[in-house]
Amino acid sequence: MRQTRLNMHDAKTHLSRHLAAMKGDDRIIICNRNQPVAEVRLLPRVGERDRTAGVAKGEFTVPAAFFEPLPDDVLKAFEGQG
Repeated sequence: MRQTRLNMHDAKTHLSRHLAAMKGDDRIIICNRNQPVAEVRLLPRVGERDRTAGVAKGEFTVPAAFFEPLPDDVLKAFEGQG
């Protein structure tokens, strides 16, 4: 675990840079006049997993009407004319 101490000004100015460099259980301690006031840590990644192509194969079909041109009134609405 790596701890980085930042004063308020540095935290406000460069927080995104410090966050991008964080890994695992690293911590950023934010200080006001050298007194710690806050701790920043990464949140655990929830729900990230590999997505397998073709998992829903055969569960639905795309109707032929999907590929037909849109009606004129819908096209005009997209172009801001309706």
